[in-house]
Amino acid sequence: MDALYPRVLTSRFAESFRFYDGLLTGVAGARLVKGDQDGPYANWDRGGEAVLALLDRSMLERVTGIGLGGPGDTTMLVLTVDDVERAVAAGAACGGRVVVPPGDRPEWGPTCRTAHLRDPDGNLVELQSY
Repeated sequence: MDALYPRVLTSRFAESFRFYDGLLTGVAGARLVKGDQDGPYANWDRGGEAVLALLDRSMLERVTGIGLGGPGDTTMLVLTVDDVERAVAAGAACGGRVVVPPGDRPEWGPTCRTAHLRDPDGNLVELQSY
C-alpha cells in the first residue's frame, strides 16, 4: 500500500477524469486502477505505486462534513498509517489542526478509518488506515 499520494479534489469530475486519464495513461505510463468518468473516485498507478487519485469535492464534503473552498482545498495529501489516532495526535502536536477526528469510513472500504487535518498553511491532509 502506498504511504503518501496526492488526491485532486474536483467539482468537475468527468472533465477532470478525461484530462488526467489522457495525461497519465497517454504520457506518464500510468494505468487506471479504479473508477471511471462517472466518479466520484478514480485512481491511477504506475509500477504498483499510486500516482494520483481524483475525488469529487461534494462527496468528500458530504461524507466528512468538511467545508471546502479555502486556498488549500484543491488537492489533498493522503497518508496511509497504521494507527489513525496516533497519527492525528502526532500531527496536532506538530502544528496541525484537526478538522475531522478519527472515524470509520465503511463506505470507502470495510475496514477504512480516516481523520483529516490542516497543515500550518491550511492544506488538507487525510490520514487513513485499512
